[in-house]
Amino acid sequence: MKLVKQEILHKTGEGFAIMKPEEPEDMWHAYNLIRPNDLLRASAVRKVITESAGSGSRSNERVHTTLTIRVTKLDFDPQAGQLHVSGRVAEENPIVKLGGYHTLDLELQRNFTLEKSEGWDSVAIATLKEACDNDAKAQLWAVIMKEGLANICLVTDHQTILKQKIEYSLPRKRAGSTDHEKSMQKFFHTTYDSLLRHIDLANPKPLLLASPAFTAWQFQQYIKAQAAVSTDKRVKDLLPKITVAQSASGHLHSLNEVLSSPAVTSKLSDTKFARETQLVDKFFELMRHEDNRAWYGPRESEKAVEQGAVGKGGGVLLISNGLFRSQDIGVRDRWVKCVDAVREQGGEVRVLSSMHESGRRLESLGGVAVILTYPMEDLDELGEGEVEEEQPESEDEDEHGANGHSHGVEGRRDHEEDIDFL
Repeated sequence: MKLVKQEILHKTGEGFAIMKPEEPEDMWHAYNLIRPNDLLRASAVRKVITESAGSGSRSNERVHTTLTIRVTKLDFDPQAGQLHVSGRVAEENPIVKLGGYHTLDLELQRNFTLEKSEGWDSVAIATLKEACDNDAKAQLWAVIMKEGLANICLVTDHQTILKQKIEYSLPRKRAGSTDHEKSMQKFFHTTYDSLLRHIDLANPKPLLLASPAFTAWQFQQYIKAQAAVSTDKRVKDLLPKITVAQSASGHLHSLNEVLSSPAVTSKLSDTKFARETQLVDKFFELMRHEDNRAWYGPRESEKAVEQGAVGKGGGVLLISNGLFRSQDIGVRDRWVKCVDAVREQGGEVRVLSSMHESGRRLESLGGVAVILTYPMEDLDELGEGEVEEEQPESEDEDEHGANGHSHGVEGRRDHEEDIDFL
């Protein structure tokens, strides 16, 4: 994501940012930044119907224009990397009536302007910084497989995207028959061709092969054999980037286990998702040891933060980004304050993506957990006047979209103090 221009007031958070998506991953950042009731300005194509005054005949044409809408609904397709934002027209336009409905399709290499109705809080600003930090976009390709099944997926800092699933029927192994081995070679050939269609050989990323038994190792040998006879020298450049690991199964959910293995994390230790996977594993390890340094749930986590137990010296707040897409502004504000408090105490904050396995594991615990700097007991007991609360509302129940309504005031004051990311 390229930050073209921004005018955000440090004290109030009011203002706007102009951004240009440069790759499909940027649509994920836009999805996390744009909220219902925000003002979004982008280019649009609108069908205009005109009627001849003399003959009464009607004609229509598609007209390019720029629209500003107040967002009501978002629809994100992670596999296609497409983001559709619906809302009501909020500024006068000669083509579309004020208050009319329109859906903006955000496109690569086209600017859009975003103004937050409730102001840019610390989480939104951090998301904007991260989106525009090109050095933080480390990624790798992974093939989670077993005999007759291969899941080709792209793992980025923010998403795990299944690009293609390959299923191949294999005959049983029989004494004196080579049918199984021949079918395995055809299966490897299909998987290899599919993988090359997705990978950019001009700039290859690390490739992780994982399977139970020896399937991944055999596939690595197949790639080496193909590279030896290939006229494309770039295939040979891919070989040093291949890592083979063991997995419990050939299904996609085994990716989380593979990413947390020492053989893999040693090669990916500088990536964001590797660090998050390690922290989630550490949390569950502390839970198993029952030493009262690992707690999960909204009330328990907030209590620990309020008492300064998630600060400097190993304190970590793990929180799902789905909480910051809640339809309820109060829910979002609640967790923004919690994040700010941990950072002020010197603790580490990790906002986990709901589209990573580590984020999905966290959501099963209510979307928020803490690792304390020292053990604490009875955080789960209700205090005087406290009542049991429901799980925090998250919009990630539907991973392909988000919608809802929020209320607030918009506005942009004259310049006070600007936040400059450029």
